[in-house]
Formats: sequence, structure tokens, C-alpha cells
Amino acid sequence: MEISISSSSSQVAFGMPFRHSPISSSSSSSTTTTSKSKTKTKTKTKTKTETPRLRVGNSKPFSARKAASLELHQASDLSSVLARVGETLTVKDLNATMHHFRNSNKFNHISQLFLWMIENNKLDVSSYSHYIRFMENQLDADKVLQLYHSIQDESSKTDNLVCNSVLASLVKKAKFDSAIKLFHLMQENGLVPDVVTYSTLLSGCIKVKDGYGKALGLIQELQCNKLQMDDVIYGTILAVCASNGKWEEAEHYFNQMKNEGHSPNVYHYSSLLNAYSACGNHKKADILIQDMKSEGLVPNKVILTTLLKVYVRGGLFEKSRELLAELKSLGYAEDEMPYCVLMDGLAKVGQIHEAKLIFDEMMKNHVRSDGYAHSIMISAFCRAKLFWEAKQLAKDFETTFNKYDLVILNSMLCAFCRVGDMESVMETLRKMDELAINPGYNTFHILIKYFCREKLYLLAYQTMKDMQSKGHQPVEEVCSSLMSHLGRENAYSEAFSVYNMLKYGKRTMSKALHEEILHILLAGQLLKDAYVVVKDNATYISRPAIRKFAITFMKSGNINLINDVIKTLHDCGYKIDQDLFEMAVSRYLGHPEKKDLFLHLLQWMPGHGYVVDSTTRNVILKNSHLFGRQLIAEVLSKQQVKLKAQKSQ
Repeated sequence: MEISISSSSSQVAFGMPFRHSPISSSSSSSTTTTSKSKTKTKTKTKTKTETPRLRVGNSKPFSARKAASLELHQASDLSSVLARVGETLTVKDLNATMHHFRNSNKFNHISQLFLWMIENNKLDVSSYSHYIRFMENQLDADKVLQLYHSIQDESSKTDNLVCNSVLASLVKKAKFDSAIKLFHLMQENGLVPDVVTYSTLLSGCIKVKDGYGKALGLIQELQCNKLQMDDVIYGTILAVCASNGKWEEAEHYFNQMKNEGHSPNVYHYSSLLNAYSACGNHKKADILIQDMKSEGLVPNKVILTTLLKVYVRGGLFEKSRELLAELKSLGYAEDEMPYCVLMDGLAKVGQIHEAKLIFDEMMKNHVRSDGYAHSIMISAFCRAKLFWEAKQLAKDFETTFNKYDLVILNSMLCAFCRVGDMESVMETLRKMDELAINPGYNTFHILIKYFCREKLYLLAYQTMKDMQSKGHQPVEEVCSSLMSHLGRENAYSEAFSVYNMLKYGKRTMSKALHEEILHILLAGQLLKDAYVVVKDNATYISRPAIRKFAITFMKSGNINLINDVIKTLHDCGYKIDQDLFEMAVSRYLGHPEKKDLFLHLLQWMPGHGYVVDSTTRNVILKNSHLFGRQLIAEVLSKQQVKLKAQKSQ
């Protein structure tokens, strides 16, 4: 079987065709009417443009190549067959073999063949593109990047087919930032992006933060490069607008598309309709459906389900029920999604009974379900504080279904936690482990709140540590609550750890938390940590709290840090009073070995407007034999001289 790569080939990424130039080693500047002259022209051009990386010619007869390809397709020991017949095959034959292995799900063979092609310099840009697309589920983002950077031929690294395949793989793996960074590098190295490049990157904007802003930049760049927006580009930017709640912008692009002579298809209408659903704009949605019908397009299941979502968001529940009935009559309600849209909308406005009626109807009609409907109703019962009903429905799901995902498990977990059913909570967690379902943000959030409610604060703390290790950042409300509970339970270091999770996370935190953790640390005598909190956040901490810290540290803190603490408090605008100096002096008098630190403090004071009072001075002179009488007398004398000089200025 041979596969030729041409512009008519359907190279698909994210449902959008690759629109690239034919893969060949030649191009003819003129056309002829005979196949003989075509062949001569093509051969002549090929001689001029062929590079070592492009191995498309082979003098072996077709029958020999066909036999070699067939042997390769059927090989169990690929290495030995390649060693025997590999040189017989052209790059085109090898690419076709890679395609055959893909269709046969022989991914190990694809890897082995591609490695052989690299080692024997028998590959072209299509080879790289094929390998990246065929192996997208076996290659992670790092391996795709590693493969791209390993390409030696610079022209191949900036070839549109190769670049588009690499970028598409990164986008599909939710590595949009990496894709953009690589795209800019590709441009610096000589890539001239085409429409496919931009449509690929635009598709990555659908699910990222500020996706519309990023998409707008790509659209502007596309236009600056004199490229025209086509149906695929318009479809993608409409989807971006919908996912970012930009219905007015979506409407603008839809109208612009029509004005430029493009004919919107069902996908375009669906995206604009989805944009209207963000705000429940049912009037515009109805007009759009009429426009669609006038163009001869028949609303399909996706369109009608999206329209149902618009009605629900707009609060038109009676009209939503009528549309659900129409979906059933058309055979478009055989799975749970339309029911779930209506149930979820009813539940979120507090119409739990009506939502349950829709759920019961769905169960009665034996509608195909993946458990999403159960998840919606369990969550609805929990929000309405109908915890017993939530637990019963969760138990019903366990006995009825034998398949789970994170959404339904979180819903079940929430129900069991709200009724305090520890046994069921632990059983659900064991089930997640058995099914290798990784807990998500909501899982941890549910458990932490539950453990706090059950006064299992150290277990809640351990769960929060696990949460952070999985890359999830807890919210301030939960952190603050747990921090306070841990403090009251004398788990001071654990409370400080929670504080640091919040402080060094990506979320903003309340200024009041700095003073709250300071009091907890002082209670636990974690004075070094308390000093760090004061040093970093003194402007957010009240004067009484800072004084409490200063007194505690002068009495019990690390003596080696006393000078640092005094200087930090002064730099933060806190006036050091004589009581604090007296306490610092008393600490130093008890540790004569800290003579240098003591003298440094006495020398620092007058330069910053401080001198010891007469009482403290007398105490120092009385104990001056510990540090050297003459030295102490000189330091104290200089204090008085500097102070008098400052007063006279």
C-alpha cells in the first residue's frame, strides 16, 4: 500500500485540516501537455533542489519495493527485516509503512522504524510530521520538544508541515505557553507561518486564561503577514470568544465572516450560539436559529442542545422543557447531556424538586448515563443541606453503576462528608486509589473541610500538604481556618507551614493573616520564625503586636539575633524604648562571651538617636569588668558626646 502526501490529503489536527503545499523535492515553473515533458521538467528541477535530507528517488523496480513493503508490514522482528530490505524502499514507502503501523496500532514498530529512518538518513519532513501525529499519545510534551530540537537539517526545522505538527502536539497536550515560546523561536529561525500555523495556535486559546486576548494577538499577526482568515480560522476564533464569554466579539467575527463571502456552517452557528449561552441571551439565539434555517441548514443535536443551554441560562425553564421534549422526539436525548443541562440549571436556582423530577424521568426512560446526572443531583442536595438524600443517591450510584470518574467520586465524597459517614469517606478514597483516579482540587477541598469539621486538624494539615504537592493551591479561607485550629491545638510549626503555603502560593492573602500567625508563633515560642514574619510584613502588623514580639524576643530569643531584631524594628519605623534596651543589655550581661555583639549595639545606638538611660548605664558600669572597664567607659562616653552633638545641631 502506498500513500502519497499531497495538498488534497486530509491531515487533521483538532478537527481542522492541514492546508499545506505538496511534499515534493521539485516544482515545475510551467505546465506541459504531455506526460513525457512533465517528467523531464520535474526531473530537471529535482536535480537542482534535492538535499541530503530528502531521499525520494529509488531505482528499484516497483514490484520489488511492493514485496519489501509487504514483508515489512507483516514483520514480527522489524530490525532483521529492515536490515535486509530497508535500502530497497523509498522514503515514500517507509512513510506509508509508518501509516500502516499506525492503523494497526503497532506503536512500538512506528518508533523502531522511525529510529531506523533517522540512522539511515531516509526521511523527509512528512516522516517527522507522521511520527509526531501518529505517536501523540505515546510522546509527552518534553519528548516532542526533544525530537524537534534534535532535527539537524535547518530547513526541516522551519518547514511548515513539521512546525505545525509539533505545535499541534503541544497545544493538544495543554502546553500552550510552550507552544507560543517555540513558535517565536521557529520564527526567529526562519519559519514563515501559514494559516494552519495560526489556526493551530488559536485552538490552544480556547481553554487558557485570557484566551481571547492571546487569540486577538495571533489574529493581528496573521493579518500583518497578509494572510486571509478562512472558515477554520473563523470557527476557531468563534470558539475562543464563546469559551471566554465574549458574545459581542463572537457576533462581530460571525458577521465579518459573512461579509467576506464565507458561508457559515453548523460549527460556526454552534460556536456563536454557545457564546450567547454565557449570558443567556435567548432572543439573539432564536434569531440566529432562524437565520440558520433560512440558509438551508438543519439544526442538529449539538445546535439544539446548545440552544437548550441558552434557554436554561436565561431562566426560560418552561421553554427548556419544551425543547427537551423536541430533542427526545428527534432521538437526540438518548444520553444524559440534555437532561443534565436542565437539571443543573434548575438546581442552581434552588428548584431542587423540579430538578429531581427531570432526574427521575431520565432514570425511568433508561437514558444512557456516565454518572454526570447523579453528580449534579448529589451536589444539588448537598447545597440544599439535604445531606441524607445526597448520601442515599450516592449509595444508589454505587449499586447501579460500575464506572467512576473524578466528578462523580467528588460528589459522592461530598455527600458522605456532609453526613459524617467516615467509613464511606474512606471507602471512596480507597476506590479512587484502586481505579488510579488522581484527586483534584475539589477532592482535597472537600476532605480538608470535612476533617476540620471532625476536629481532625493534623489529618487536615497532612491533606493540605498532599494538595500542595499535587500542584493545587488552597484558598485563603480554608488556610486561615486550619491555621487557627492548629494554633489552638498547639501544632505551631504546622500552622506556620500552612501560612507559608498561602504566602508563597499564587493567590493573594489577607494582611491580617500576618499578625494572626505572629501570635501563634509567639505562643509556641517559635521566635526565629516570628522574626521572619515581622521582618517581611511589619507594615501590616499592629504596634501592640510588634511590641509583644519585641519583648518576647529580648527575653527568650536567640541572643545572636538581638541586634538584628532591634535594627529591623528601627528600620520599620518602630521607636525602640528604654525597656527594650534594658532587656537586651540584661541578656548580654548574662553572656559575657557575647562581648562583641554587646559593644556593637552600644556603638550603633547614638548614630540612630538612642542612648542608654542612667539606670541602664549604671548597671553596665557595675558589670563592666566582664567586658573591660576602660572599653565600656569609652563607649558610654562616646554615646554622651554624640548625643550632645546631635542636640546642638
